[in-house]
Amino acid sequence: MQRWMTSRQWSVTLTLLGLAVALVVGLVLTRDNAPSRPNRPRRVPLVDEKPLQTARSVATLATTWAEQRYAQQALKLADHDVDLAFAAAIRNAIERPAPPTPQTKELFERVSRAEAQVKASQERIEQLKKQLAAAPTTKRDFIQQQLDLAQAQSELTDDELDDARADLMRSGADPLTRIRRQFARHEATQQQAEATRPQPASFSPNFAQSGDLLGRFRAWYGFRDKIQQLQAAQGDAQKLAAALDQQRDALAQVVNQNSDQRRAVKQQAQSLIGQNGSAAASADAATTVASLKKFSDNQKDLADLAKRAQDEQDLANTYSDWISLVQGWQSTALNGILRSLLWIVLLILVFYVAGRSIDFFIPEMQVEHSRMRTLKLILRFAVQAVGVLLVLLVVFGAPQQTSTIIGLATAGLTVALKDFIVAFIGWFVLMGRNGIRAGDWVEINGVVGEVLEITLLRTVLLETGNWTDTGHPTGRKVAFMNGYAIEGHFFNFSTSGQWLWDEIQILVPADKNPYAVIDAIQKLVAKETEANARTAEQEWQRATGRYHVVHTVSAAPAVHLRPTGSGVEVYVRYITRAQDRFVVRSRLYQQLVDLLHGKESVQATEPAPATS
Repeated sequence: MQRWMTSRQWSVTLTLLGLAVALVVGLVLTRDNAPSRPNRPRRVPLVDEKPLQTARSVATLATTWAEQRYAQQALKLADHDVDLAFAAAIRNAIERPAPPTPQTKELFERVSRAEAQVKASQERIEQLKKQLAAAPTTKRDFIQQQLDLAQAQSELTDDELDDARADLMRSGADPLTRIRRQFARHEATQQQAEATRPQPASFSPNFAQSGDLLGRFRAWYGFRDKIQQLQAAQGDAQKLAAALDQQRDALAQVVNQNSDQRRAVKQQAQSLIGQNGSAAASADAATTVASLKKFSDNQKDLADLAKRAQDEQDLANTYSDWISLVQGWQSTALNGILRSLLWIVLLILVFYVAGRSIDFFIPEMQVEHSRMRTLKLILRFAVQAVGVLLVLLVVFGAPQQTSTIIGLATAGLTVALKDFIVAFIGWFVLMGRNGIRAGDWVEINGVVGEVLEITLLRTVLLETGNWTDTGHPTGRKVAFMNGYAIEGHFFNFSTSGQWLWDEIQILVPADKNPYAVIDAIQKLVAKETEANARTAEQEWQRATGRYHVVHTVSAAPAVHLRPTGSGVEVYVRYITRAQDRFVVRSRLYQQLVDLLHGKESVQATEPAPATS
């Protein structure tokens, strides 16, 4: 018994399987290990811009005008929320600056000194400019020289101030500077995003342009991924809205607890209005102003938190409406998928029933069993090929440049299958009024025979030799492609009786009166063939009647004479059926012999007959 695989084949198979397993393991291990950002410490921004970043990310999913409307609304709400966050952060940084530490105290002092020097340099430059404008001509050069020195020194002081501020910002000790720089980056990014925002490409979702199963499935899967991203953004907005509500509640509780103190400060401020400018009154006024500013900032923070919470809630509602829109499209895509699957099932059912019908209407027959089997195989293949083609069209859709592809394919098939196409068309010609039928006697390409079968592509004859041997088959089948009906010609008996002209020859001796013999022969042949002649004339009239040909068709026998040295040769032509030719001839010879009483010399030959 032959082994399934040899040891060498097993080794190769196991090696390939091991490599495949190793590659799968490598893919799993490296699937999510790609770093999304440089592997270095990153300073956390003081203002959270995640709502706007999420809105920008989600806005790239908008592919239609309806989605673009929701994306614009989400961007507007997120930007407003982030702007409020920046305003609150800047206000809190100004109101409550970070306490200096021993490490940052020197940086603050350095910045203060640099700012003072810059201020002094600017004042000096302004003073020199005024002096230069009012100075006489003799002192202008000296003042201009002093101005140039002051401007050069101011540039150096500005550079020192920038360096000091940079060191302070890198240290993280000045949150106000960091917030302002972050806000500047935010504004620049927002302007760039507004300028480069893509426009939607269509008014309808992408699945509407695809009528195939694969395109609808891709659309459904894309909608599913889009819904997941939108749901994640909606969850973030809802969480942030809840957190802002909690912060507002906490701040509102603090503000309510300090309501008595706030009323006292407001009364104190009312009492200080209109007092004289003593030192004590000035100190009390400064303290009251600070307290009022603090309460005002708390109230602003409370209002901003409420606005931000409302923005985030509106943002979550926008994402919810967007999700509902995409879910509707996803449902439509799913309906299209089910419709395509239904078409596939129906096509499979139809072509399965067609295959079963072929088996039913073309059963296995004992006669020409192989031919029927071949016909069934061809029909089954044709049905299955058409079914597979239609299913592929449903799954993948019509190919691009359909007209070009169909034209090229048609041209190629026409060249490659020219003989088959011509034969197929020739079958229709043969099935027409002037065609041939099974049982007809025909001549095709010089071959004479009886038609046995006419298929879609071929005509089969039973060869019978030449016309002189009509009725004696050779035993050979001859098949012709049906193209001869278009590209060539064929001969066929024009009537169902298959009439032909036969001829016999009789020699009348010289010592006999030829006229009496010829007259007797003509009467005998006319009487013997009278029925056949009448039937043949009727059939010929019917065969030519539809062509509106006006002429007399006669099937009466004809007698021709030819004098010779030994007597007179009499040629008699008469109409007969092809299959009765030899019987009629034998009967006529017998009667002619009886006519001559068997006493005279009668010689007969058998010339070739003339067909009708």
